[in-house]
Amino acid sequence: MKRLLLLAGIFAFAGLGTSAVQARDLVLEQYFAGRTVAEGSFSAINGVRRSFTVDLTGRWNGNVLTLVEDFHFADGEKDRKTWRFERLGPGRYRGTREDVRGATEVTVKGDTATFSYLLDLDPGAGENLVRFHDKMVLRDDGTVLNTAWVTKYGLPVALTRVTFRRP
Repeated sequence: MKRLLLLAGIFAFAGLGTSAVQARDLVLEQYFAGRTVAEGSFSAINGVRRSFTVDLTGRWNGNVLTLVEDFHFADGEKDRKTWRFERLGPGRYRGTREDVRGATEVTVKGDTATFSYLLDLDPGAGENLVRFHDKMVLRDDGTVLNTAWVTKYGLPVALTRVTFRRP
């Protein structure tokens, strides 16, 4: 009987450990559904530095997370971008945005999401293509830190850091 109770206790403890790990998993449609706010900065090797805040509104329809981002830059400029993340399977999404060339494949493993995409910084007549390499990590305090290296012709040219939090 004692052995049976000991085994039951071990299995219960193991189950709690698994739940704790799963609770820290980043699930895009859970974290970003509803309202999210963010603060961030962009720093380029040419000396350009911009800080900004973002108000995000996410809507999950059971298959696609639509994430509207309203940017407010420190210099007064405003911008709106809309991501659409289609869930392909557990931890896999296809993302599109109006200024992104093609689609990006998002992979989520545990508390970390990674994706890379080609962006035209000058959507007018000219073209200024750069590649963003994003890594989003769900932290213990409930915030998500997105660090994105920006490259041009394979060389790093800028760094963006954004911290998301649920209000």
